[in-house]
Amino acid sequence: MNFNRINNIVGWVVCIIASATYILTTEKTSSLWDTGEFISSCYKLQIPHPPGAPLFVLIGRFFIILFGDNPMTAAKAVNIMSALASGFTILFLFWTITHFARKVVQKAGEALTGNQLAAIMGAGAVGALAYTFSDSFWYSAVEGEVYALSSFFTAIVFWAILKWEHAVDHVEQTGINPDRWIVFIFFMMGLSIGVHLLNLLTIPAIVMVYYYKRYKSTPMGTFWAFVIGCIITGVAQKVVIQYSINTAGWFDRLFVNSFGLPFFSGFIVFFLLVAAAIWWALRYAKQNNYSFLRLGMWCITFILIGYSTYITTMIRSNADPAVDMYNVDNPMSLVGYLGREQYGDFPLLYGQKFTAQPIDYKETGTKWIKADGRYVENGKEGKYVYEQDKMMLFPRVWDGSNDQGHADYYASYLGIGKMQDGTYERDPNFGDNIKFFMGYQMYWMYFRYFMWNFSGRQNDVQGVFTGNIRDGNWITGIPFIDNAMYGDQDLMPDSGKNNKANNKLFLLPFILGVIGIIYHSKAHSKDSFIVFLMFFFTGIAIVLYLNQAGNQPRERDYAYVGSFYAFAIWIGLGVLQVREWLSKAVSRGVATNLATALCLLAVPVLMAAQEWDDHDRSRKVLARDLARNYLESCAPNAILFTFGDNDTYPLWYAQEVEGIRPDIRVINYSLLGIDWYINQMRYKINQSNPIDVIWSKEQIQGRKRDYIRYRPVPGVSPNQYFDLYDMMKNFVGSEDPGKMLATGGNEMINTFPVKKVSVDVDANLVRQNGTVTLTDNVVDEVRFDIPKDLLMKNDLAVLNVIAANRWQRPIYFTAPFDELGFGQYLRKDGLTYRLVPVQGQQVNTEWMLDKLMNKFSSGNADKPNVYFDEENRRHLNTIRSAYAELALDLVSKGRNEEARTILQKGDKMFLESNFPYGHISRGNLHNRNSIMYLEACYRAGATDLAAKVLKGVRTDLQQQMKFYNSLSESKAEWMAYDRKTTEDYLQALDRLEQIFGAKGAATPEGGNNVVTPGGAQPLPDTNR
Repeated sequence: MNFNRINNIVGWVVCIIASATYILTTEKTSSLWDTGEFISSCYKLQIPHPPGAPLFVLIGRFFIILFGDNPMTAAKAVNIMSALASGFTILFLFWTITHFARKVVQKAGEALTGNQLAAIMGAGAVGALAYTFSDSFWYSAVEGEVYALSSFFTAIVFWAILKWEHAVDHVEQTGINPDRWIVFIFFMMGLSIGVHLLNLLTIPAIVMVYYYKRYKSTPMGTFWAFVIGCIITGVAQKVVIQYSINTAGWFDRLFVNSFGLPFFSGFIVFFLLVAAAIWWALRYAKQNNYSFLRLGMWCITFILIGYSTYITTMIRSNADPAVDMYNVDNPMSLVGYLGREQYGDFPLLYGQKFTAQPIDYKETGTKWIKADGRYVENGKEGKYVYEQDKMMLFPRVWDGSNDQGHADYYASYLGIGKMQDGTYERDPNFGDNIKFFMGYQMYWMYFRYFMWNFSGRQNDVQGVFTGNIRDGNWITGIPFIDNAMYGDQDLMPDSGKNNKANNKLFLLPFILGVIGIIYHSKAHSKDSFIVFLMFFFTGIAIVLYLNQAGNQPRERDYAYVGSFYAFAIWIGLGVLQVREWLSKAVSRGVATNLATALCLLAVPVLMAAQEWDDHDRSRKVLARDLARNYLESCAPNAILFTFGDNDTYPLWYAQEVEGIRPDIRVINYSLLGIDWYINQMRYKINQSNPIDVIWSKEQIQGRKRDYIRYRPVPGVSPNQYFDLYDMMKNFVGSEDPGKMLATGGNEMINTFPVKKVSVDVDANLVRQNGTVTLTDNVVDEVRFDIPKDLLMKNDLAVLNVIAANRWQRPIYFTAPFDELGFGQYLRKDGLTYRLVPVQGQQVNTEWMLDKLMNKFSSGNADKPNVYFDEENRRHLNTIRSAYAELALDLVSKGRNEEARTILQKGDKMFLESNFPYGHISRGNLHNRNSIMYLEACYRAGATDLAAKVLKGVRTDLQQQMKFYNSLSESKAEWMAYDRKTTEDYLQALDRLEQIFGAKGAATPEGGNNVVTPGGAQPLPDTNR
């Protein structure tokens, strides 16, 4: 039998099945999270967030051109690129499994029989198709993100080393040096750096393949080969990726600053010197027959050639595109871009506890930027120094900041109480550290994801704590196991157990994989160890390296797909063990066919049947519609401040690709803490004119004005309102030491003298340009109290924009932003909140009525069988809540008929099968929003709709209570918060019925929201 021909044919059939699956289920447009940024970058060759993905951007642009270079097909083109990359990942996985299976099945010197060939193909098909339909890989395969293309490169390099291994055995027949495969591998790795760094983690496994093939293995030899593999990984990560660019940047600075040459001259000279050094080393190696040196030089050459895609990043950044993250327009900025400097550093082997406070700041280097034809200093790099008794080995509970609630999460998880002054009852000890590592980082953030893929998934709701037994756990589908872990699953609310992400795999993929591990270890222990290394380094090693703090704003399972890829190899090999068992009862031929058929049905077919409905995004357009809703809420030429990924990246996509409202300047509040981002506001983007930020580039350079402190000034009354523009320009912007504060050492920081500030209002101007309506009571000046003693650079940027704007352009926020004290002047214009010189008016009624009736859409939520996961539902709730708020506002103005119209419109935008009124959620926020909608229905007299909403919400809440009441005492404690909110909301429904039920419509004294439960507080918005 011709193995190669059959192997190729079956492999391509499996590839076509996988590719077709992914193409059929790709998202219709852009998705949430980073895809909007990446698709925008592909469409206009722009610069995504550090450390960038230039090859992804280039290939994405190529696919966009293939699809006609049409803005309406651009997202689909990039999504299909991911689908095809994922399909080819499955192809290389198939060939990887058949390679290992052939080594197990075929005895040395013997020809393959037809039965053996069938067994090998069966193993490959089962393993590859199991990975095809795995939860995490499928999720990434259908959207325009880097992980699908990264998986493709991981698959191809691992397959390539197996091709090398095979070629070594046939070098005499072919006469071709098999080491060409190794050079090819390093070229692929260089290219993959321009997508994602996951590929480098295959190096230890690749080195072990080389060692086992070239040398007689011994325990010590195996150990040293493993160490060498780790060293090569480190060299690729540090020397090739970082030190090479660091040195090239130093050369460029030398040539520009010392020799007066143009930018990039030193960069070019450095790599010419590197090329010359490689040429000399190759020549030397050839003359002296140093084969290892020669191979090493070729590998370095080709990894650098592949890595050279980053040159395009600097070229495009010099063009100042709209998306230009980190402003990577020179070699020195490329250093920080690749090092992810804007995300900060975190300890791995030794570092601080989360309760530690910094006692010093140690400078470690100088930052440089391009300015006035040379490189100039842009502040100092450094790190905080902590007290020695607050340090520990292997720190897992390290992040003391509470910007995202990390410190409080550590404390809550470890049972460490928080004092009234904000400190904690005690420091965590090493036992606490290991508890968090094993319980949160290993179990919750890795093993749980692993079991989602190979055992089953409870639902798509992200669990807030690891003790949450209702949300986001792994399940088996076997009642006595699941009920023992999480309570009686039959009593779960319908919105949980009928959730499309409720996937029951009955442990079958997991069991088959474990069978494969045991079988492979016995049949070929060396190959099994190689697969284990890949499994470990692309899974557990990532857990160790990321050192994630809790609670994460989203599920992170996509980071570990390489580990799941390795496990799929064992799933395939498990078929061979099943064949062996069956052959004891039936003939070998029957056993082969039966094993393949049974395993296909029990694993990939089952996985596909369970998971198709929650991975099919072919009709969903929510991200694009959400972005349009935000943008259309704004007046022309607006400035819109956003706060998170999902109110930023979809807007970038809408503007940059589909050309929706390019007049609006979208400004991300988080990025405003960095000088390069503030500087980008100084130039025109699309149709949005430059923005005055008051201060010059020099005044915000580096760490200048990263933060300022409140310090009263003698002679200035703290009760006096100070003009905001004057304060920011002439006091905070001053270099006068008398207006600054010494913080120790040589550092001086700026201060602000008063917390009471004002912004003058030209009443005629704000009426003429539509900032206010003709009936508004306009204030003479906007007065507010800054509630903080310390203002960060992003806070200062917001205040500067407000002060300098002088009501010329509309200023909006995607959330009711009140951290700086001006929340009372924000008025809702749709999904956005406009800063207006009017106090106490919560809704711009006529504007909002027009937008909600004529502009808003819901991502095809009104079409049958469109799946919206939890993150989607959160944003659908944002849209639905806008209809409820407008209806309540209309009722307060006596416009009940219009309120009923708007509520009916809001209802028709969402099919209950896609987006029910009652649904489990974190903190019961979904039901909380629906209760507000219900109250609006009652107040407007929409009695039929009220009955529909009431039924949905009450049913879900009652089912939740039934589930909580069935739990044992220990399990019930884990759900105490959710139980409390459920009780509160059931009482709220009772109060609503008492107030409105008999009359159908009423407006009791006391205003709106009379039923808001006092004991149920919403969780923080984890997307921000």
